[in-house]
Amino acid sequence: MELCNCIESPWPADELLVKYQYISDFFIALAYFSIPLELIYFVKKSAVFPYRWVLVQFGAFIVLCGATHLISLWTYSMHSRTVAIVMTMAKTSTAVVSCATALMLVHIIPDLLSVKTRELFLKNKADELDREMGLIRTQEETGRHVRMLTHEIRSTLDRHTILKTTLVELGRTLGLEECSLWMPTRTGLELQLSYTLRHQNPVGFTVPIQLPEINRVFNTNHAVKISPNSPVARFRPAGKYMLGEVVAVRVPLLHLSNFEIHDWPELSTRRYALMVLMLPSDSARQWHTHELELVEVVADQVAVALSHAAILEESMRARDLLMEQNVALDLARREAEMAVRARNDFLAVMNHEMRTPMHSIIALSSLLQETELTPEQRLMVETILKSSNLLATLINDVLDLSRLEDGSLQLEMSTFNLHSLLREVLNLIKPIASVKKLYVTMNVPDLPEYAVGDEKRLMQVFLNVVGNAVKFTKEGGITVSAVVAKPDSLKDLQSPEFYPKQSENHFYLRVEVKDTGSGIDPQDIPKLFMKFVQNQPPLASKSNGCSGLGLAICKRFVNLMEGNICIQSEGSGQGSTAIFVVKLGVASRSNQLMLPFPQQGLVNPVNSSFSGIKVVLMDDNGASRMVTKGLLAHLGCNVFPVSSADECFRVVTSEHKVVFITVSMPGCDGFKVARKLHEKFSGRPERPVLVAITGNNDRTLKDSCMRIGMAGFMLKPVSVGKMRSLLSNLLDHGHIAESQ
Repeated sequence: MELCNCIESPWPADELLVKYQYISDFFIALAYFSIPLELIYFVKKSAVFPYRWVLVQFGAFIVLCGATHLISLWTYSMHSRTVAIVMTMAKTSTAVVSCATALMLVHIIPDLLSVKTRELFLKNKADELDREMGLIRTQEETGRHVRMLTHEIRSTLDRHTILKTTLVELGRTLGLEECSLWMPTRTGLELQLSYTLRHQNPVGFTVPIQLPEINRVFNTNHAVKISPNSPVARFRPAGKYMLGEVVAVRVPLLHLSNFEIHDWPELSTRRYALMVLMLPSDSARQWHTHELELVEVVADQVAVALSHAAILEESMRARDLLMEQNVALDLARREAEMAVRARNDFLAVMNHEMRTPMHSIIALSSLLQETELTPEQRLMVETILKSSNLLATLINDVLDLSRLEDGSLQLEMSTFNLHSLLREVLNLIKPIASVKKLYVTMNVPDLPEYAVGDEKRLMQVFLNVVGNAVKFTKEGGITVSAVVAKPDSLKDLQSPEFYPKQSENHFYLRVEVKDTGSGIDPQDIPKLFMKFVQNQPPLASKSNGCSGLGLAICKRFVNLMEGNICIQSEGSGQGSTAIFVVKLGVASRSNQLMLPFPQQGLVNPVNSSFSGIKVVLMDDNGASRMVTKGLLAHLGCNVFPVSSADECFRVVTSEHKVVFITVSMPGCDGFKVARKLHEKFSGRPERPVLVAITGNNDRTLKDSCMRIGMAGFMLKPVSVGKMRSLLSNLLDHGHIAESQ
């Protein structure tokens, strides 16, 4: 088989095609040479481009490509070997540079892609940051609105103003078409329309509180979108084509007392109000998240403001009530003080006015008793004296009880002889008991001789208790025992009013008075200590003249002396036992040496006559002056009666030994003349002794008399024995000299 060694005949060159190729190569070369110039300009202007060497390599590739096309211009016609060699070298260089550039791009392209990825990431971050900045600006705007709304809401503490302001400010801030507030009714089963933005006094709209939409709102503290056709959203302008979105939020009602709006309850079962907010109709506007958050915050602020308003209302109401009570208490206090003053003034006047005639009766009766009388006359005089003394005791009891009740009575603490007091009680009681043929015994083992306390009040308690025992005993007798109480013996007397406390500076005196009298039923014992109540047994005498005040006053005296008193009896006919305990102070040796002389002691039989003693008597009451003059004259005194302070001041001289001055109140004429006489005879060795005679047994009056220099104090009514005792004490203690 023969091989074909034929060659295709050369294609004749078309001059037109060659011409076009020639021109194209020229422009390709021109474009290739212009591109490196542009790249050089870019690299020069770019200060941060990271791949300059790649651009240089790429530029070299382009230059070589352009050079190849440029050299090829000489190959379209006859050319020399040199042109062919240059053309070969250019193509070879171009091939090398092209391969190197291709290999280099394999490494560069991933880097360029990563740069693009970072750029896209940064762009996304920038977009996200823009969104966050927008949210922050929205939150700042929301916060500004919240602060503005909170300021407006809390600018008042009136509940109605708070709620109305809330609706107005929310409507203005959020551009609402309508905003309403539904409050629970008193039954708690319905919500009633109470406030709206566009209407002043909405009434007549109620909805059941158990609606599903209302329960859904009440079960969360977030604002909830509800249907525009909901019953709570129907209160809006009519004729709208497309209703706007509606949200509802609950408002906690922390307290609703006295919040009277359309029968609001005292305390709702739900304890929530419902706030409904409606966007404008016929618009595409929707609720945004920040607007819902604004609504929720405002609802919480309204709840806080309402609670503050409730607290303020309660405090103001309490303050007003307290002020009314204070005014009423102050008025009652003033009225009570006026009543106490009026009562004290009345008692003081009545005390003086009642003692003055009693003074005349007792003084004249005592004078009459010391004259020669028939047995029948003496019995009548003694009856008058006993009745008068009983009436004087009743007057003292009423005054003491009055001062005990108003707290003005104070104990007169002093050191006294306890044994002498008990002997005096026995001496006073024995004559009465002997008349009834009763025995009286007294046991006083190991008692201290001296004690500190109110001797007068203790004597009064003794006489009342022992006197009652004698009074209600027909036969048998009375046994009196007085001991220093031991702690064990005080347990049976403990009560809410009596808590004994042992101390070295005091002791408790326990006194028991047992009688064989008629006794008393145990259920009647508490009545014994009641005022004006008598529990006389059937066998007791009906003519003993008991006033029903003795034991009531004794109980108060014992309580003042930090003690207690009780009566024990097993029943009628079984006798009774009176027990009382009083707290007395332990007398020191220095106090025993400073014992004051008694103003009303036993009569000293040696000094029973005061013949020749000159006495001045000042009394503005004629009858009382005459009676007192008779007493003094009966005792042998030379009496100079006067009726006024000026006359007394003129009459008194150093020859007069005693001046009796009638006083009633501090600041009266008796005090004035006493001061003048004290000044008149001050510094003189011989000066008269001043003695006060009064019908007022007030402690203040007595202290005033002693303060201005009076040596004696005598309480009306005055008997012959009392006057004799006073003058004897003055004579014994050297206040006056015995007349020769």
